[in-house]
This record gives sequence, C-alpha cells and structure tokens, in this order.
Amino acid sequence: MKRAVSLWANVLFLMTVLVASTAQARPITHADVWLMPRVGAPVISPNGQHAVVRVSRPAYESDEQSADLYLLDLQSNTPPRQLTFSAGSESQVAWSPDSTTLAFRARRGDDEAPQIYLLSLSRGGEARRVTDRPHGASEPVFSPDGERLAFVSYVEPEVSDTNDENEQGEGVNVRTYTGFPIRNWNRWLDSKKPRLYVLPVQGGEAVDVLAGTSLVDQPGFAGSRASSGARLNPIWTPDGQSLIFSASDNRHRYAFDFTNQDLWQVSASGGEPMRLTGDDDLAGDDSYSGQAFTPDGQYLVAREHPRTEQVFNGSRLVVWSWPDRQRVNVIGMPENRRVGAFVLPGNGQVYALGQDAGHLKLFEADLRAERQARLSFDMTSGMYAGLQGAMADGEVRLIANWQAAHQPGEVVSIDHKSGAHTALTAFTAEAMSDLDMPPVEHFWFDNSEGMPIHSMVVKPANFDPDRQYPVIALMHGGPHSMWRDYFFIRWNYHLLAREDFVLVLTNYRGSTGFGESFAQSIQGDPLRGPGNDINEAMDEAIARFDFIDGDRQCATGASYGGHLANWMQSSTDRYRCLVSHAGLVNLITQWGTSDAVYHREATMGGPHWAIPEVWADQNPINYAENWSTPVLVTIGMKDQRVPLANTLEYWTALQRQQVESRLLVYPDEDHWIMSGPNSRHFYGELNAWFERYLLD
Repeated sequence: MKRAVSLWANVLFLMTVLVASTAQARPITHADVWLMPRVGAPVISPNGQHAVVRVSRPAYESDEQSADLYLLDLQSNTPPRQLTFSAGSESQVAWSPDSTTLAFRARRGDDEAPQIYLLSLSRGGEARRVTDRPHGASEPVFSPDGERLAFVSYVEPEVSDTNDENEQGEGVNVRTYTGFPIRNWNRWLDSKKPRLYVLPVQGGEAVDVLAGTSLVDQPGFAGSRASSGARLNPIWTPDGQSLIFSASDNRHRYAFDFTNQDLWQVSASGGEPMRLTGDDDLAGDDSYSGQAFTPDGQYLVAREHPRTEQVFNGSRLVVWSWPDRQRVNVIGMPENRRVGAFVLPGNGQVYALGQDAGHLKLFEADLRAERQARLSFDMTSGMYAGLQGAMADGEVRLIANWQAAHQPGEVVSIDHKSGAHTALTAFTAEAMSDLDMPPVEHFWFDNSEGMPIHSMVVKPANFDPDRQYPVIALMHGGPHSMWRDYFFIRWNYHLLAREDFVLVLTNYRGSTGFGESFAQSIQGDPLRGPGNDINEAMDEAIARFDFIDGDRQCATGASYGGHLANWMQSSTDRYRCLVSHAGLVNLITQWGTSDAVYHREATMGGPHWAIPEVWADQNPINYAENWSTPVLVTIGMKDQRVPLANTLEYWTALQRQQVESRLLVYPDEDHWIMSGPNSRHFYGELNAWFERYLLD
C-alpha cells in the first residue's frame, strides 16, 4: 500500500521536474497567483481508503470560475478522479458511515440558496438534492446507521401583529435593533436564527429538533459567540439517538462582556437541549468547539477555550468518557499554545496541528495518559492544514494539505513515525513549473527587552547574493495570528518581492505560535511594543544579511498590520514609504464603529472614558503633527471590521498636514480585496508605490 502511494508520488515529482527543465525560471505574476488551482482540505472516508478534495480553478471573471470534487484512492497509485462537473461549487463534504455516499453543500440549477446533495459512489450517476430550505442548508452529517442526515438551516422568527413589517410604511427600507451585536464582519445581522434538522436519507420530512425550545427563544442564542449564527457544528452521539452541537446563549452581552459557547445535547426527535458544559447563561465561562467522538464511541473530545482576564488564552483538548460524561483528561499544547485541527483515528491517540514559529506542525498524545501533546516530528519548511485521519488495515492513516511560501497547497500522506510526507496530488505542478520562488529563511534575535523574536526573510526571484536589495517590512494582522510559511494570495510574498525587493516578516509580540505568554504580552501595549519589535527586526536583518540595503526601507500591512503602519507613521521616520490597508488611525473611533468591540476595551484595560490617558498614549491620530512619511492608504468601502471612518480620519489628517499620500477606495470590497480584477489593480498600485520610493 505505501509502495503504491510512493510510486504515484514519484510520478508526480518526475512530471514536475521534466516540465520545469524545459522552461527558464521567472518571477511570479499576478495571473500566476490568482489563477493557481486552489486545493482544499481533504476529507477522508471512515474506512481510510479514500478521500475527497475540493479543487477550485479561479478566473478573473466570476462566471468563469469553477470548483469541483475529486476522489483520491489512498490504496493505489491511480490519479485523482473528478466526481462533479457542475457549474456551481461544492463544499462541506461528509461521508456516510459505510464510505459509499457523499453529502455536500452546493447551489445548482434553480436553487435560490445552497442546499444539501447526496452522491452515491457505489451506484454512480448524478447527485440528488435532499433539502429545499428557503434560506439554504449547511453542515450535513450522517447518523451512525447512515439512514438519517442532520443539517443546519436558518428560520425566520414569527411576526406578531405588533411587529408587522407592513406597519413601517410602503417603500420603507430600515433595519431596527434593540441590542448587540448588529453586524458580523461585513454582514448586517438580521432576525433569522439557526436551527438543527434531521432528515431521513431515503426521503421524508425534515424535523426541526430545536423547534419550540426555550434555548432558541433566548436573545443570546447563536451558533457562535461572534459569528452570523449559522454554524452549530453538529455531531451524532454513538447510539444515533441524539445530536451534540455548539452554541452561545449569551451573545447579546457582546458589547459589554466576554461571551462563550457551550456544548448542548438534543434528542434526534426534538426536545429541549441539555447543556453539557458551563452552568448558566452568564458570560465569562470557558468556550467549547470542534467536538468529536472516538470511533468506538467511548470518548467525547472537544477544544476548550479558557476565559481569563486576558484577551488571548491558549486552548486545550478535553476528554470525557461517554455516555457518563466524566472528564478523564485535559491535553494541552507546549507553552499552552492553541490547539488546531485534531483527529481521533481510533488507536487511542489524538493527533493535532499546532502553530510553531511560522509552521503548523503535527503533535500527538495518548487520550487518557498524557497531559501535554508531544511533537510528532519537526519540520523546517511549510505547514499542514486540514488534518484528517482514520484506521486502514490496522494502521493509522493521516492526510492533510501541505503548502509553503514557494509551493501552493497539495494533499499529502503523513507518516507520523518517520516524520515524512508523500504527495498525493499535483494539481499545481504545471502552473508552478517555471517559477522562481526561493524558500523563506528564518532567523531569531533577542529584542531590547530580552524577548526572542522570530522573523522570516523572503528573497526575490533570480536572487543575486552580490546585489544590494531594498527591504520591505511586511506586518501581519490579527494581532493574534502569525506569519506562516505558506502560499498567501492576499499578500503573496513572492509577488511583492518580484525581482526587486527583500521582505522581512516579523512575528512581533502578540503573535501566536510562540506560547501563551508571548501572545498575551501585547495586552495594554497594542502598538508601541509590536512596532519596536518590527523595527529592531529590520535592524537585525540589515546587520545580518549583506544583500539588504538599509538605506532603502518601506513598511506595509493590512488590518492590524495597517494599524501598525499608522503607528509607524506616528513614531518613526526610518521608512521611505508606508502602505496602510484597512488600518485604524483612531482607537476610539475603531472601538465605537467596528462590529467587534469588547475585546478592544479589555486589551486597553477599560473603556476610553475611564482611562483616557491609556487610550491616548498609543493612538496614532494624536501624533499627526509628526507625520511626514509618504503613505499609500487603501480600504474597501464595505469594510465593517475597520470601518471607512478610520480611513477618512487618516486621509483628512494627512491632507491637513500636507503629507504626500495616495488614497484607494474600492467600493465593492470589504476587509479584503477579494475580486480578481481589483486584486490585480491593488498589487499594481503596491508595486508602483515601492518602485517609486525604493528603486531610485
């Protein structure tokens, strides 16, 4: 079996080498980045013999894009087989227990909203639609016997005579709210609520198992504490008699308190859900997500997200015995980092992904015996995502999506014992064959406060070690995220570097992947500390790498990276130019107009009217008299996470201070530049801006 998979992987490798040998290496272009096939996370079958992966083929015109499902035979050396050929795209794949049928979400034909479809792999033929919900259906999951399907959909609340929309008057278009939140990212929330349904696979009426319950009537009920409320992440109990889902019942407190989500159990025939975690609807409790049963049904495992006075807290895995629900173990990650995707293949072990200095690595632990997960093997390049696992022929089979900055994602088979992975797909091989994309290089240093700081260096295409290159500080958003060694579309490292620039990507204090304490160190110091880390990393890179020209520096970032760009404008004149995308310039305006607010208050230590001096100290707008660095300012007009008001404040102050600047407002974009033509224009503006100030 392993030999067969290796043979297919060797064929893929040889194909790539042969294609590459016939072409001269060149820098990546926007078309290369945007049109690159995008290989999603695999979904492994329960018997471990197959996997399904979604492959998207983007285009600059939306009606020319496509996304289809492919079947991977994990037992043989055969290439992936395309399963769907529809004009619509498929997502949220679920396998039947006998590994013969797929359920997925798609919008086809005259569907007004995405519905659930079933596709038989044993009988073949076309997929058949099994739901017809007015607001669509999502999150399909088969019952243990394969005869029923659970899914999630929205429902409209009942409208009383005193709440009739017709009373607002003909032609009136208005949104009315009496609580919080009112938006999630760029979507204005409405009155629809998520519901959980159970449907017989062979046909029949779907049962709303939450209908008439007091839980869904609570003002704080939602599928997640900060989301639009659609996802409940349902799973079946091993006996098939009930379902477990995650939901919040206190989201209405989101403006003035931390909220949380708990695990709930409800009968598959309906009834009042039973709370499995937490005590009541008070905010501040731990949250739970990602629940899953071991294949033998003896244990329930979920991620536990502790709540403390800190905004950032590491997560861990909680193991309960089932069905008595006794907590038998808690498994943490090294340095109390957050637990990523995890799988329970059935050998008594749990395998999980965890962040570590620009990588996502594989960790493992015994479900009952170990209190801390251990690193399965180390890695020096790339990262895993979408981890999946099952038992096949008595052995653990692990697959995932692997990618690096110099290699877009492909599906791989992971041998956790030898510490190696083998390619199972090569969808991007032809597109990558003639591109020169040097792997990233990592370096560490201790900052002026003695904190170890990690950075990555990206070299340009056709790199010449004897040449001196201008340098760009690329600052990540979050702040509780990290720069990763991956193929990033919105800020593609090599597309920014081209043949002209070196990039320095610093994981400043507050970044994840370096332990809980490091991530928490940003609290009360949102901009100055991280800004100092970035500047000192630039100093270190200039001193360490002879090919960097320290006299030619620019800095750029988006979201929290945009906040930092505005802080650089306010605190230093070392950069020849700046780029700020979706960056706040006024902490108070951001707090008052964003869709997510309370954690900002907690980060500062209290509301701005209670401690105005704290909010003023690191508020970029307060230092406008010092601004002088030329800056390219960009924003999506539909952005609600960093609303347009901040950009307009920044632009007004820049013009008032007569700072050389350029403003780009994309009317159809939100927090990110997501359309192909706008992305191409955005990168063109970035490159022109850097050329102007760095290539003199």
